[in-house]
Amino acid sequence: MGNEERNISITGTDDCSPRGAGLVAGTGYILLFLLAIFANFVVKEGLIVPGDAVLTAENILRAPALFRWGMVSFLAVFLIDVFVAWGLFIVFRIVNRDLSLLAAWFRIVYTVFLGVALVFYFQVLQFVGMGSDLYSHALVAAESFNAVWLVGLTAFGLHLVILGGLIVKSALAPRPLGVVLIAAGAAYALDTVLHTLLADYDSLAGIMTVIVAVPSVLAEGWFGLWLLIKGGRKG
Repeated sequence: MGNEERNISITGTDDCSPRGAGLVAGTGYILLFLLAIFANFVVKEGLIVPGDAVLTAENILRAPALFRWGMVSFLAVFLIDVFVAWGLFIVFRIVNRDLSLLAAWFRIVYTVFLGVALVFYFQVLQFVGMGSDLYSHALVAAESFNAVWLVGLTAFGLHLVILGGLIVKSALAPRPLGVVLIAAGAAYALDTVLHTLLADYDSLAGIMTVIVAVPSVLAEGWFGLWLLIKGGRKG
């Protein structure tokens, strides 16, 4: 193969356009937003009772289909996040390819942790179905899901901080959006650090939920809409 042919194979015109990638990422963000609300707040928060293995098991046994749909939703999030990471890399590589790639890698790291965490959800179902003697094991598996996911959210937070920095630096998107993304990312990272450092984290859990949820919902909802409407457009 000659030099000209090699150049075509590397830099040919078959690459996805930034606008196409923006639509993929934006659509993925909207789907993630809806799926995460259902899987986290309706299923996980609705069925799993921290510190109460019996009530948790009873909740799951009363609504096994709901729990399974929550698992399917988390699985969908796990898969969709790969497409979102890819789309965001393409949209933001025009600003700084290296930092855009780094942001994508942090999101992929988070995605891997979510996939690993889902293994514990399968164990929850197994333990609950094996009788009351293993209800405590089911609760430990549910808490292990939270722990693995929490570690992954640290990488997700760094992903948001880098993207926010790229926006603030380039004005590719509204700079206030970049600031809110940075705040949301920092909140995710802070939450994991406090979980690790504080033995009495539960006393701050309500406050931290607000600190994490408010900027993340605002930032990611806004970001998803921007990606759908303007992400990757020229000018």
